[in-house]
Amino acid sequence: MSITSKELAKILNLSPAAISMALNNKPGVSTSTRKLVMETADKYGYDFSKLAEKHNLKGTIYFVIYKKHGAVVSDTPFFSELSEGIALGCKKADYKLKISYVYEDEDIVEKQLEEIQYSDCIGMIVLGTEMKPEDLKPFQKLPIPFVLIDSYFETVSCDCVLINNVQGAYLAASHLIRKTKKQPGYLHSSYDIGNFAERNSGFFKAVRAHGMSSAKSIVHLLTPSMDGAYADMKEIIEKGEELAPCYFADNDLIAMGAMKALKEAGYRIPQDIAIAGFDNLPFSKVFEPALTTINVPKLYMGEMAAARLVELLKSPSANPVKIEVGTALVERRSTDL
Repeated sequence: MSITSKELAKILNLSPAAISMALNNKPGVSTSTRKLVMETADKYGYDFSKLAEKHNLKGTIYFVIYKKHGAVVSDTPFFSELSEGIALGCKKADYKLKISYVYEDEDIVEKQLEEIQYSDCIGMIVLGTEMKPEDLKPFQKLPIPFVLIDSYFETVSCDCVLINNVQGAYLAASHLIRKTKKQPGYLHSSYDIGNFAERNSGFFKAVRAHGMSSAKSIVHLLTPSMDGAYADMKEIIEKGEELAPCYFADNDLIAMGAMKALKEAGYRIPQDIAIAGFDNLPFSKVFEPALTTINVPKLYMGEMAAARLVELLKSPSANPVKIEVGTALVERRSTDL
């Protein structure tokens, strides 16, 4: 019976990752280590035909969804459409696609990634919505290329595809100011996520551009889900906190949750309080009243991420690029004064 790669790792006192890199002729181990692994594998009867079979396969691209504090709900229309775009991009390039989840835990993240690496994975598209720069370190150690989607870090050199969040929030806030002629409030996510930080920047940039003081905008911190935002906004209303005449919300779920609470409290939208969201989720146009929002070309983002990864597979030494996808305002009745 032939020896397995895991058994080789035990014999040589090397990590399974090092054995895999040596056997598959991937970068990440020294020439001497590679030679030692190959000689030992031959000595103990390792079945090299498996490697030949694997190298003859084109391989599979993995969409890795990194889950940290629960803000990412992968069955929402946003992430479904993003996944659809990635699948479309992979299909165009004749690659298979698999979706895998990685859960934040220092003890098991690397093990989870090793399992993916040992499969037929040749590259990854990593959902970075909930990630911080330090969370990317295990991915950077992998001997396969990856593209970060829905996030960007100044301190990390890697390819990424993301939304122009600043532009989108600026467009929404400017629209509210033009329609109401009043200082807009802000329904800000209580979760610390890079996208929301950028939208925060875009919102206040618009406020200042229209000659208003940032300090005068009323800000409420709400959970970035419909039920969570509803409960938080209901509590704010019950406490009698001051409300703004109009609001920009970090996403559509926050906007619709807040709208539900406000309507239950007797406020008319948009006559008493106008609201704009972000993401243009499908049910934002059937909500009552239909929600003014920022459209994000989610399908296109997914396609761009897949296309960039395919480029990296062909040219591994290519310089990292940042692809920022533009947004557009979608006017509906929630701001129709």
